[in-house]
Amino acid sequence: MKIRPTRIIVWLIVAGVATAFYFAFQPKPQEADFATVVRGSLQVTLDEEGQTRVRDRFMVSAPLAGRVLRIDHEPGDEVRGGSTVVARFLPSNPNFLDTRARAEAEARVKTSQASIDRARVELDRATAERDHARSELERYENLHREGLLSDDRLESARLRAETAREAVRAAESSIAVAEAELDRARTSLIRASEAPRTERNVIALRSPISGVVLQRLRESEAVVPSGEPLLEIADPEKLEIVSDMLSTDAVRISPGDAVLIEQWGGERTLRGTVRRVEPFGFTKISALGVEEQRVNVIVDFDDVRDAWKALGDGYRVEIRVVIWEEDNVLKVPTSSLFREGERWAVYTVDTVDEEAKAILRIVEIGQRNAREAQILDGLQEGNQVIAYPGDQIQDGVEVVARAVS
Repeated sequence: MKIRPTRIIVWLIVAGVATAFYFAFQPKPQEADFATVVRGSLQVTLDEEGQTRVRDRFMVSAPLAGRVLRIDHEPGDEVRGGSTVVARFLPSNPNFLDTRARAEAEARVKTSQASIDRARVELDRATAERDHARSELERYENLHREGLLSDDRLESARLRAETAREAVRAAESSIAVAEAELDRARTSLIRASEAPRTERNVIALRSPISGVVLQRLRESEAVVPSGEPLLEIADPEKLEIVSDMLSTDAVRISPGDAVLIEQWGGERTLRGTVRRVEPFGFTKISALGVEEQRVNVIVDFDDVRDAWKALGDGYRVEIRVVIWEEDNVLKVPTSSLFREGERWAVYTVDTVDEEAKAILRIVEIGQRNAREAQILDGLQEGNQVIAYPGDQIQDGVEVVARAVS
């Protein structure tokens, strides 16, 4: 029987299609990222943003109502405690008087002038009585020496002379009081434009500490009330970090815990120590609009001042508080872990029938952070695991290392 060429071609096409279908539906090895179980150091940290702040800040304020002169000191200027004049201040000018108040003040001036005139008249009378009593005493003393006057009359003359002298002193004091009242009455009539503005009236406000000016809250000359803030001064070397952490994280932090300070703008990681976990919390709204209970954690720098001298008050940093650390730990990437029921599991890469296959293994983990986890049981050093197991990775599936592009 002769086979036609066309039939042979048809058979070849059918065979090719069948072969293609066979290979198309054959299970292909799944590409995956492999990682090796290793031993090394592991740190468990609580990470959060923080902000620098000076430990002690001082506010220079107006001591009383008045006019503060222009402040020349700028933020960053150095000042010395007790010597650098940071602001100059003039007390308030006299208030303007209305018609009634001015009339009353003028009446008080006239009253004071009349009191002076009356006090001077009283002084003249007292002086005359004193002079008379003095001359009478001299005559009585001469008579007493000659035996012509009794002791009682001499003592009475002496008493009258002493009383007259005291009356003169009282009259002189009355004049001084009346003159002071006149000066006070005249002062109330001073116009605001007539108030003296000399250096003797200027109050110099000096820096309370040695440091730098943080903020200049008032620059131009202006009238301010008593207690108005003018400048904020602090010592930049006394810098600390405050970070508001979730209260559930703050309970795991203790004073003395080591801190890694990153993302502060410098090339190296700075080191610090937790000084205090504040004992009270507060409510803060997160970026997602969720209410969170937060607690302030205060951190001190361990590095020398030169390492972080570029930082100032209110700068942003990121801190990592180390709450657990060990050097010789069997560990895997955290991304390789997943839940299998109530237990943790990984896919190891084992050779079965000369093929690399994913094998499900239950593991027991200890401490972990965002990148790595401690393995207590279920794996050995050198085992390979699948770093990012997806839905296509199942127990017994053939796997192949993903090609690095």
